[in-house]
Amino acid sequence: QVQLVESGGGSVQAGGSLRLSCAASGIFNINLMGWYRQAPGKQRELVATITSGSTNYADSVKGRFTISRDNAKNTVYLQMNSLKPEDTAVYYCNGVTSRGGYWGQGTQVTVSS
Repeated sequence: QVQLVESGGGSVQAGGSLRLSCAASGIFNINLMGWYRQAPGKQRELVATITSGSTNYADSVKGRFTISRDNAKNTVYLQMNSLKPEDTAVYYCNGVTSRGGYWGQGTQVTVSS
């Protein structure tokens, strides 16, 4: 059974930091892992992705967020610094293999001003 389980969300004041984790199980040879987010009333949007050789960030988070990956643990992380109220959203983990894409259940991040 494929599972992607996010953790690390919570509430923080503007300027603060959070670190999200996503542990994948039952899934192997993940080509790309990423983080997406969805704010109330908005579409889900890409935050950051990572492959074996590169990372990609949304312009809105460049310089503040860092995505990393531990292949031995099949885990992807998102370090979020200098958080802003507009970063408030449910953050979802995504993993892509040759068989398709998989999503986690999401973790809430709330940033207060």
